[in-house]
Amino acid sequence: MNFSELGLSDKVLSAVEAAGYTEPTPIQSAAIPHVLQRRDIIGVAQTGTGKTASFTLPMLTLIEKGRARARMPRTLILEPTRELAAQVEENFVRYGVNHRITVALLIGGVSFDEQEKKLDRGADVLIATPGRLLDHFERGKLLLNGVEILVIDEADRMLDMGFIPDIERICKLCTRPHQSLFFSATMPPEIQRLADTFLNDPIKIETARPATTAKTVSQHMIRVGRESFEKRDLLRNLIRDAQDLKNAIVFCNRKRDVATLYRSLEKHGFNVGSLHGDMEQRARMATLDAFRKGTLTLLVASDVAARGLDIPEVSHVYNFDIPTHAEDYVHRIGRTGRAGRSGTAITLVGPSDAKYLAAIEKLTGDAIHWMPSIHDGGESRKRLPRVRPPRAPRARRKASRRPRRAAGPPKARRHAAAAARRRANP
Repeated sequence: MNFSELGLSDKVLSAVEAAGYTEPTPIQSAAIPHVLQRRDIIGVAQTGTGKTASFTLPMLTLIEKGRARARMPRTLILEPTRELAAQVEENFVRYGVNHRITVALLIGGVSFDEQEKKLDRGADVLIATPGRLLDHFERGKLLLNGVEILVIDEADRMLDMGFIPDIERICKLCTRPHQSLFFSATMPPEIQRLADTFLNDPIKIETARPATTAKTVSQHMIRVGRESFEKRDLLRNLIRDAQDLKNAIVFCNRKRDVATLYRSLEKHGFNVGSLHGDMEQRARMATLDAFRKGTLTLLVASDVAARGLDIPEVSHVYNFDIPTHAEDYVHRIGRTGRAGRSGTAITLVGPSDAKYLAAIEKLTGDAIHWMPSIHDGGESRKRLPRVRPPRAPRARRKASRRPRRAAGPPKARRHAAAAARRRANP
């Protein structure tokens, strides 16, 4: 099957061809015809399968006719993070090159005034994160009773980030009869409940078993010692020894570890950037843009980068920290091996990571290859040289401490004390 068989308009097909695509992915070929028929959709597909185009392409076809009114968007797409929202905007710009549509992006870290100007002009497509969308609504700058198509993207990520109450409120504010499209990598019970509440006789499209890893990703584990400096040293060696490394994302569990590892890699001469939730929006977007263009080879990131970011040619993913939630492992390594390309994922496993490793193996059902390590058991085990930090100088004794007793055996001290009392009391 090719795109011309899916029912898309000539304008959309021309843009898809110009972008270099000829055959749709399974989620695209399954979802696009139903979206064009204005059916409600539940799309379950792992990351990297082309979910975004499965709703942007038919939406462009459906909104070719008509114009948006001021402060009343015709379509609404909700994303859990700023990066994903900006990425969806890029898709509409790329595939809507032949259309006269207005796209507005409502995300944090950007001026309210600039966003309000776009809303005042009328938005055919509104892409937003839930918090910023509700901020504009409560200011009286936005009405949702004209929405014709509502898209909830990365629904399970919305659940993880605590956005479900906001999503429910937004769904209720879309009072006009509309088409609803839910897309998610997994379908936990809370997301199923949300879909049952707000979708009308939806068609469920599932192109892969939930929480499966892409077959194009070669997965490896390697044991590492307990000390953080050992992990950093091992990671540097793995990166240096990689024969086919084009670029790589290195994941840490905590933002402070992202900063520490970034400084360490930079100090050792690696071309590296960092990405985490505390960065300003402009800095985050500039870092991602540099990584996409190849200006940066390594990107050290927290899980804010694990979901849905479209960086198609990532060759390697390193889990500096094993994720504490098994689902996050699937999403992290899904940054590589995208669109049919091959990729490599290597996870550093410490002595206290056994339960997290077991959860990953249980969830994915994959046989993961163990790389040889000096921390493996058995006869071939070698020990790392013990590197002790220099000892700090012993602190001087405080003046408040009791003075030392006089030197000498106990009997001599008692006689000296008795003589002192006799002199004091003749």
